Amino acid sequence: MNSLLYVIAFILVIGWAIAFFFTAVGSLIHILLVIAVIALLFGIIRRPTAI
Repeated sequence: MNSLLYVIAFILVIGWAIAFFFTAVGSLIHILLVIAVIALLFGIIRRPTAI
């Protein structure tokens, strides 16, 4: 599940970068960046700690 969050975040960041350069969607594309950052934060927070 942890790697799935990273894959989703990566896809969303790539989608954001493509849309940012083409500006076809407008301001809605920034929602993708926010979702990607949230997914990365969830991945970092939910990462199991080795003690």
